Amino acid sequence: MVNETLGLLKDCQLPVERDNSQQHIAAIPQLSNLQVWFQRPKDIVKKLLSGDLDIGIVGFDTVSEFGQGNDDLIIVHNALGCGHCRLSLAIPKDGIFERINSVKELAQMSQWTAGKLLRVGTGLPNLACKFMKENGLKHVSFLTADGALEGFPQRGWADVILDLVSSGTPLMANNLKEIEGGTVLESQAFLVASRKSLIQWEDVRDTTRKILERVEAHLKADGQFKVTAYMSGSSVEEITERILSQPSLSGSQSPAVCQVFCQRDGKMVVDCYAIDICVPEKALYSSVQQLRAIGSSRVLVSPLTPRWQQLLAKLGL
Repeated sequence: MVNETLGLLKDCQLPVERDNSQQHIAAIPQLSNLQVWFQRPKDIVKKLLSGDLDIGIVGFDTVSEFGQGNDDLIIVHNALGCGHCRLSLAIPKDGIFERINSVKELAQMSQWTAGKLLRVGTGLPNLACKFMKENGLKHVSFLTADGALEGFPQRGWADVILDLVSSGTPLMANNLKEIEGGTVLESQAFLVASRKSLIQWEDVRDTTRKILERVEAHLKADGQFKVTAYMSGSSVEEITERILSQPSLSGSQSPAVCQVFCQRDGKMVVDCYAIDICVPEKALYSSVQQLRAIGSSRVLVSPLTPRWQQLLAKLGL
């Protein structure tokens, strides 16, 4: 994600000055009190939590794996518009998996028992374990590794992999396929920060505000609008499939779908689903029309607005 992130910062008038690609520490001249560290994604989250870093740009997948649920990690911006990928389950195209085309079919295979575990190669074991349990795959073992995993099944190190996918080309080159229901999450770059640093240090807050203002200005210049819609359905996956089946919506930036609850007969139940989508201005009208065509009861449109006041409210400042 390095090149995309550097491109984003340059577009935001915050170019990073780095002598060469092997240099791990650099600077942004426009922010004199800022030092830029080039780190592995998971190390960025870990260093934010330990206090070694104050601000970071990292993918939603990494935030979810290494920082989700930790109150000291605060999301400053959740749609930077770069680093798009998905965390997805991929299986071999042939052999015992030749007729397997969905996670449901994978879970129903008789091969996986307490004595014969399904071996999953992944770099995100927490997300992988949660996904497998939720989909009825009980007899599973995980081989955790960083880097390219596509070759693991051919080498006999794993049966399947759960890895980040962008173009899908490496999967095809290694005779692997994605299957129905196998997408764990959609990811893009997030701007995150240490809550403690933001509360304790005014200069960290000031630098964060400057970065956030530049990012928001860049996104506004791109004519992006936030569209919020409410829709009834059976599941998050079913709603997402309906959204991505529409031409104007399938190219949107990582639609976010979440449950909306209400109280009925003294119990909290799912009432409907809320969808947040970022779309360019030229596709705004057609996107709204297509959302209504697939069953949206309410559609709200607003320009992407500065998040600074929202962030201060979260910090209690």
